[in-house]
Amino acid sequence: MKDSAHPLVDGLPNPDDSVKQEGKLEELEALAVKQMLACQIAEAMKAQNLSRKRLAERMKTSRSQISRLLDPKDGNVTITTLQRAAKIVGRTLRVELV
Repeated sequence: MKDSAHPLVDGLPNPDDSVKQEGKLEELEALAVKQMLACQIAEAMKAQNLSRKRLAERMKTSRSQISRLLDPKDGNVTITTLQRAAKIVGRTLRVELV
């Protein structure tokens, strides 16, 4: 007999589904943070009339790295890279656990 066919289990959330949803939630939260940071860096660049090419030069990195940094869907950016970009655009990156 399958668990889902058991009368006491029917209608209750599957614990495996909860774990999957929590993992998805964490992934979405991380993506939202990256989107916010990418937007803030892009806005600061625009305010300073700073091109991607010039930011790359100042950070001593490639334009493709800057594209990854500014891509809100690319979550593969290090804190060090974010700190360097923030410093170049006159900001400070603050990371905290709450």
